[in-house]
Amino acid sequence: MTFLDEVRQKGKYPGKGAVLFVEKGRAVTEDEMLVWNEAYEAARSYATLTVEVHLGLDFEQERQLFHDLNRLGKKVDASLAFQFDGSNPITQFIKRNLAGDLGIAVTESEAKDWSEDTGALVLKDLVGVNAIAFLNKGNVAGATPAVIEPREAVIMDLWSRIVEIPDFASNRSKEKTVVAQPVVLKALAKLTYDLNFSNRKPDNADALYKKFLDELPEIDFSHNNPMWNYYALSEGARIDKGLSGLAEYLPDDAGGNRDIGSLQGEFMRFGAKHNDIFPILADMIRWSLKLPSRREG
Repeated sequence: MTFLDEVRQKGKYPGKGAVLFVEKGRAVTEDEMLVWNEAYEAARSYATLTVEVHLGLDFEQERQLFHDLNRLGKKVDASLAFQFDGSNPITQFIKRNLAGDLGIAVTESEAKDWSEDTGALVLKDLVGVNAIAFLNKGNVAGATPAVIEPREAVIMDLWSRIVEIPDFASNRSKEKTVVAQPVVLKALAKLTYDLNFSNRKPDNADALYKKFLDELPEIDFSHNNPMWNYYALSEGARIDKGLSGLAEYLPDDAGGNRDIGSLQGEFMRFGAKHNDIFPILADMIRWSLKLPSRREG
């Protein structure tokens, strides 16, 4: 804070003391001043420092506390941590817009048995999905209001259509629709990012995104859609089920993880390696909606 105060007040970099920039004594350019002002506002507004105080401990209790905090500390569950995170703009968006405005039920723990699924979405999964939609990242670290807030309306349009998908967020939804699995939501988030915020988005991206939103509730998200089970089908079966053109949208079979999951009984269960799987599912959705392949051009 001393560095930021001096830079902003004097317009040049300090020659000694707290240094965050190596060119000591140089005048701050106009563009650089915008950066330091943004850093100063961030530090004043939503950057925090947590201080924990324990009162009334005797010497032995202090020693025990030192041991327990440093040797027995447990990592906080991700969903519980996000529940108490009041500073990150993506978690704020989830609580205010998704849980509040759209009424999406949020939980901290996942039902391992699909028959016990209430339809509520696990908070850490919601955070992961929205991190992709907003930032194309696997986590929300570094998310700032300056980046997130202008994109909120676009992401709200996505979720407003998702809640219209048949059986989404209903009781035992995982047994009724694959879109209840977080990796499928990540695929939808990936498409949203690519058509709105990517530097490589096509010239007609706005029209494509509108088409994506308009037709999203009509996609066959049932477990028995053969598209999800593409990699387990023979070439003949792919042709018989009308999937022959899908290969042009999917990554080359040579190299990379293509074990996206399997049809177990009557349920299509996708795998745990989401970062490998959701881009492939996004390709499948592109093909089903006749959107351009991400490999075009």
